[in-house]
Amino acid sequence: MNIKIKTVVTALALAGSFSAFAADPIKIGLSGPYTGGSSPMGVSMRDGVRLAASEINAKGGILGRQIQLVERDDQADNGRGVQVSQELINKEKVVAAVGYINTGVSLASQRFYQEAKIPVINNVATGSIVTKQFLPPEFADNYVFRTSANDTIQSALIVKEAIDTRKFTKVAILADSTNYGQLGREDLEKALAAKNIKPVAVEKFNIKDVDMTAQLLKAKEAGAQAILTYGIGPELAQIANGMEKLGWKVPMMGSWTLSMGNFIDNAGKNGEGARMPQTFIQEPNTPKRKAFIAAYQKAYKIERIPSPVSAAQGYDSMYILAAAIKQAGNTDGVKIREALENLKEKIDGVVTTYNRPYTHDDHEAITINMAVMGEVKDGHVVYAYESDKGTVVREKTKK
Repeated sequence: MNIKIKTVVTALALAGSFSAFAADPIKIGLSGPYTGGSSPMGVSMRDGVRLAASEINAKGGILGRQIQLVERDDQADNGRGVQVSQELINKEKVVAAVGYINTGVSLASQRFYQEAKIPVINNVATGSIVTKQFLPPEFADNYVFRTSANDTIQSALIVKEAIDTRKFTKVAILADSTNYGQLGREDLEKALAAKNIKPVAVEKFNIKDVDMTAQLLKAKEAGAQAILTYGIGPELAQIANGMEKLGWKVPMMGSWTLSMGNFIDNAGKNGEGARMPQTFIQEPNTPKRKAFIAAYQKAYKIERIPSPVSAAQGYDSMYILAAAIKQAGNTDGVKIREALENLKEKIDGVVTTYNRPYTHDDHEAITINMAVMGEVKDGHVVYAYESDKGTVVREKTKK
């Protein structure tokens, strides 16, 4: 091989190498429970994120690179969540992450992203302390963000519905024994106390419990006019079905998880009328929501999204993160965090239009004015109040 040919071959090899390097995908971690009782939330969230990523990739990706979602099933298990976060950070080298359905998994796992200075957007977990684990002065910067309505917001709306709107004076709380259930129960009690109401009964149950008779009897004997809940679909259905067995029916109001498909399906007629706060209801009342619902149904060949809230918040979280990476101009975690905290691009999301959703000291994208009450009716979640059904997009209130 003469010098000229060797030079050309070397140049071509280097060009190919640089081209391959430039085309390396941007790895985004995506973790949630894709099996088990929490799976309607996890699968819906994952599929919402996938849908957004595929749309972004079809338009050229971010910074000329494709998004590669690195997915892991955390099985709604705290220990598994820890393992997943470490694997995504240390082995897969993700530059950011979205996900977390369960508050306990989030609280146990997201510290590894904080330590690695890699942003993570909680797009479903609602525990009020999720975004408050890493605050000043102990931590100069916080790498944990959220696109869901936290439990301080939800408990206030549940109590408003029960006490202010429906005028109940005696309510019982039934909450599961997880971090999610117990932290939510605390938020409910605080919201009730602010209205000088003490619950007539406060009862606990475990994941996979199938008999709520003891808890319901205590609530009934205490004169409860309504049941306020914090749990997930399968156990919430047992509460609704348990009331039917006792021949005692009072309204159920609880956190957003009363909208889960496995509550609606397992409770059947006994779940009718249950009410819960929602950031998104599967109705095409804006062009963006209409397009999202149609795209989701086409992509996954289903009519009813198993957890519409999870799907919409997952979809939006991917677009927010993509905008931040684009603004940062690279995939450095510090730069992405800084971009998230001062996002210049307005994002037309499914839940809302995100106009600077975060600041350095506020990592919550959702404020109380943005949530509405949903109601289970004929196997779907619909708007509880016609006045909430309009086409006006509710945006974040600024502090």
